[in-house]
Amino acid sequence: MVTVVGIRFKKAGKIYYFDPAETGVSAGDSAIVETARGVEYGDVVVGPKQVEEESIVSPLKKVIRRATPEDAVQVEANTKKEKEAYRVCLKKITEHELPMKLVDVEYTFDANKIIFYFTADGRIDFRDLVKDLASVFRTRIELRQIGVRDEAKMVGGLGCCGRVLCCHSFLGDFEPVSIKMAKEQNLSLNPTKISGSCGRLMCCLKYENDAYEAEKKEFPDLGTPVKLPQGEGKVCSINILKKTVNVELKDSRQQIELPLKEIKALQHPKGVKNTDGAD
Repeated sequence: MVTVVGIRFKKAGKIYYFDPAETGVSAGDSAIVETARGVEYGDVVVGPKQVEEESIVSPLKKVIRRATPEDAVQVEANTKKEKEAYRVCLKKITEHELPMKLVDVEYTFDANKIIFYFTADGRIDFRDLVKDLASVFRTRIELRQIGVRDEAKMVGGLGCCGRVLCCHSFLGDFEPVSIKMAKEQNLSLNPTKISGSCGRLMCCLKYENDAYEAEKKEFPDLGTPVKLPQGEGKVCSINILKKTVNVELKDSRQQIELPLKEIKALQHPKGVKNTDGAD
């Protein structure tokens, strides 16, 4: 077992583990740590705890020290410089006529590196742009191309529900979302209704998917034959929220909605296959 603390560098950002060493940092503190990008300022969101060695990425870097009020002032100063760097970079992109969209600018805590995040349809040759930016800021420059979901996470905005985008407010990581999840929940497959502001499928499709999959196991498959007092029929649709099943009568093609518990009592024994060609 290894003692670690969880540190987040951005709002709703991913949590990274560090060795608290002898610094005494705890949840709610701010800390200075060494990362692959350089020295960074982050917030301790997970206090010291024991985790398995297999669950961490080696080598585990140590927390340098607890942050001071002076460090907070430095972060504020960097934030102001980021706005100026953003303006300068926009100007340089226009001068070089590059087909790219600048999204955000970020200084490392020690100001030894400036990272420019951008989106583009394809690969961009930005070598000349990097040279220009390096001559202006006289520090290490990194241009990082990101996807549209990352752009939405950085920029933020309101979703169709009227709330701040989940990715911007609390989601640390993006989870895979598929059109199958929309089908499982009987949602409209109209892309404009199930896509977020980033143009990709909404992350919230994942939230209730496990519950729908679990509930669906209690329902008969579509096309399952059922014998009702009104005649023989087959299951044509289900409503998980109402716990009802729609049965289409074989002769009249009339559809009847029945509670799931009634269908279970009337359903043919297991092993009976539908023979009318329905899926």
